[in-house]
Amino acid sequence: MKTNKSYLKRLKVTKNGKILARATGQNHFNSKESGRSQLRKARMQNFPMSNKEKSRFLINL
Repeated sequence: MKTNKSYLKRLKVTKNGKILARATGQNHFNSKESGRSQLRKARMQNFPMSNKEKSRFLINL
C-alpha cells in the first residue's frame, strides 16, 4: 500500500512525529482581518490523527 500523496501534501510531519496542518479559513478575505488574526492563521496548527488514520494515509512515514 502506498502513501496518499494528495493528503500528505497538506500536512507536515515533524522530526518527532507530530503532524501539522495549515489553519482553516485563510484562503481569501483576509484583508479585513486584524493583523493579529492574520498572523495566527499563518502558523501551522497541530493536526490530531488516530493511529488507524496514520496507517491508512501516511504509510511510509
